[in-house]
Amino acid sequence: MNARRWTAGLLATVAAVALVGCTSGGSGEKRCTSDGLTVTCAADQRSKTPTVIGELLTGGQYDVSQARGQVVVVNFWGSWCAPCRAEADDLEATYQATKASGVTFLGVNVQDSKDKAIAFEQGRVTYPSIFDPSSRQALNFDIPPNSTPATVVLDRDGRIAVVIRRAVTKDELRPIVEQIAAEKPASN
Repeated sequence: MNARRWTAGLLATVAAVALVGCTSGGSGEKRCTSDGLTVTCAADQRSKTPTVIGELLTGGQYDVSQARGQVVVVNFWGSWCAPCRAEADDLEATYQATKASGVTFLGVNVQDSKDKAIAFEQGRVTYPSIFDPSSRQALNFDIPPNSTPATVVLDRDGRIAVVIRRAVTKDELRPIVEQIAAEKPASN
């Protein structure tokens, strides 16, 4: 099987796995939708975020559980990834446009050297990134390292609202983030 078919099959499998937690409502309609690369779940069908704790590229530790009450946009990237380079400006623009609404961003650098990761971020993004050379954090989210870039939007309760398994643009990402930011937390 050639690499493209294998990758397409893997992405379809991952999208299907992401939808396992989504069930149908009483009327039989799906509560999660997918176009094969983007999965969006209704608030009552969202799964909890896996543990995300790691060393920041700039030093110190990060624990996503400390961001409860905020929308967290988690982007998986590598300095070696051309689509990651292409989306970096759009991610930063979306971060700057939404941070006053209680939105924070976190990068997760996968399969990289620390020096290359730090050099990549300089002048591109101002939000923090976890250094994850073994891709452990990505695998916790069921994001295989070969599907980088990927972006996950967590709601204010720390649940997975949207998973995008491709590069994003600000025109696509900002409305998604603003919609999730406008939701009331379920825990209130």
